[in-house]
Amino acid sequence: MSTEKDHLFQEYYGEKIALYGLGTETQKALLSFEGHFEITGLLDSFQESGELYGKEILSLSHAIDEGVKLIIVVARPGSCKAIAKKIGDICRKHEIALMDIRGKNLLERKRVTYDFAGVKGGTKEELYQKIARAEVVSFDLFDTLIMREVLSSADIAGLTEGVLREKGVDIDGFTALRMGAEKRLSKYTAPTLEELYADMKKSMPEVPLSASELAGLEWETDYKTIVPRQAVCEIFDYCIGQGKRVYIVTDTYYSQERIKAILEKCSISGYTGIYVSCEHGTGKRQGLFSRLKEKEGDREYLHIGDDEAADIEMASRAGMETFHVYSGEELLDAVGNMGMEPYMDSLAERLKIGMLAAKLFNDPFRFEAKKRKIGIWNAYDIGYLLCAPIITDFVLWFRERVRQYEIPNIWFCARDGYLLQKLYRLIDDTKDTVYFMTSRMAAIRAGMKDEGDLSYVDSMKYSGTTEENLKSRFGLEAERIETVDEKAPGLLRYKDSILEKAVCERENYKKYISTLKIEEGAIAFFDFVAKGTTQMYVQRLAGRSFQGLYFLQLEPEFMSDKGLEIEPFYGADEMETSRIYDNYYILETILTAPHPGVCGFDNSGTPVFAKETRSEKDIRCFSRAQDGILDYFQRYLELLPEGMRKQSKGLDEVMLGLFANVEIQDDDFLSLVVEDPFFNRMTGIKELVR
Repeated sequence: MSTEKDHLFQEYYGEKIALYGLGTETQKALLSFEGHFEITGLLDSFQESGELYGKEILSLSHAIDEGVKLIIVVARPGSCKAIAKKIGDICRKHEIALMDIRGKNLLERKRVTYDFAGVKGGTKEELYQKIARAEVVSFDLFDTLIMREVLSSADIAGLTEGVLREKGVDIDGFTALRMGAEKRLSKYTAPTLEELYADMKKSMPEVPLSASELAGLEWETDYKTIVPRQAVCEIFDYCIGQGKRVYIVTDTYYSQERIKAILEKCSISGYTGIYVSCEHGTGKRQGLFSRLKEKEGDREYLHIGDDEAADIEMASRAGMETFHVYSGEELLDAVGNMGMEPYMDSLAERLKIGMLAAKLFNDPFRFEAKKRKIGIWNAYDIGYLLCAPIITDFVLWFRERVRQYEIPNIWFCARDGYLLQKLYRLIDDTKDTVYFMTSRMAAIRAGMKDEGDLSYVDSMKYSGTTEENLKSRFGLEAERIETVDEKAPGLLRYKDSILEKAVCERENYKKYISTLKIEEGAIAFFDFVAKGTTQMYVQRLAGRSFQGLYFLQLEPEFMSDKGLEIEPFYGADEMETSRIYDNYYILETILTAPHPGVCGFDNSGTPVFAKETRSEKDIRCFSRAQDGILDYFQRYLELLPEGMRKQSKGLDEVMLGLFANVEIQDDDFLSLVVEDPFFNRMTGIKELVR
């Protein structure tokens, strides 16, 4: 007798196929496929030999040699996606079809979009209608009521491996062993986390930690990543307020005590009861819903969950009404991962994407908004989601270079260094860093010694008249200057006055520098995006060796003969393929300090500030964005062990590039102006993000 599943794959009747996955659902699939297909064997991410359900477990290369034409992945959608990423290219190369158990072509590349135009599903209004008819409402927990700040639940094992390494415990193939144990034991029962590690310990008796200690480490690691899905939690509270009997039904290896700790962390309360698979010895696929019905009796039931198989199909079989909510991972997948799919290999990258999804796709009903375009509503999220990943990688790179060059002193230049110094202190509290008061204006005013210096400054074209240039860059009024060389070009007309003033400016600047605590040795000099003008003049004043560490150096060829040591995070060889030129103005505007620019120093070496041109509203706005960057940075450090931190400029640029693709809906942010008084240029942020 044929089944619905047979018809999904009927074009492969008579061909050799393999099933990917070793769970109990694979056993059921084998029975339904018997007679129509030549089933060569079973594949799995963590096992390549042995026998199960009467079939040989194969490696992928063995399946290719056997002439397999179709691989059917028997797993939940999120796992299917990971498997497709792992073996998809190999399948394409050998012309092997790859499909999930629901007939979806896993080799089909999703179109990258930035809206939910192609996403369909049950609406919030439809859910409320179903709730009204129900007497008992049960909620799935993971990816429904709560979610993790990682791309998939399997990443928790990877993070745990990193935590173990930090403790000096290096277990070869830890993640594969951990996931393999879960698959193996889950075939027959619903194991606890301690039982999974007890099974693992059989193959690694030399590990100094007990199964209970290992389980405790994973629990602590996982617990830190968990956040509530606020929109679903509100519906949960609504059900309780309507007098429904509300349960949480979850497939998990965590005890009820630990599940309660998660619920408390996420402020989820008022439920009637909890059904935890490992405490009942059975999961949703085996009969957990029946246990709930045995207790509640003949009532109208509704189950809400994200997993089409475990939540929707199994609850339906148990005679319950169901409602599917999208997980964050499903929504991300629905928009083609917004161009991030090529950057999902390292755990650092997967954490970054998970942190983005946990905010941007926290609400499973975002797809039904009137404006289908994905939007970001406030400056905090702009900082957190779009700017923080690339700033995080830059700060980590900066510390690596300081260590590599063994530089004893670090100066973070005002104003771009205001937030960067705060971030750096979070990862290196062994050094006294300096927030160094400077600007191009202050540096050149003190640095002018001869015509060559004046010609250098004048070569950086000012958007205005020579007289306006003189006023802006040197604070001099042309009409008050008596000695003027009318035959000289540009600023050289006022050479004598500029150089005379520079003598005083220089002495005052040196007084300021003398107040700084400086150890013997070189100075790491931070500038965000610059040619090197400020560094050139300041290092003359300081009389020290400087190592410039910039985010980006502009026109490096122009500075090649200036005797400067500058290493940028973005090298010249990366510029042709990088998107950073399109967005660094936005970053500069966000990273600035809440105080005005420094234009010089008084006779006591105290900074003299220019007139503030930004409004209080502007300052509040970019300060909120900085709060988002700071919180992201702290969260990233908290979640990812140091040994796993890895730069990914490609991913960072995709996230930063979302400025041009998502809808920025914070009017205060859109009204900000990118100010560059040195060149007399003003650009509205709105022009840069749209």
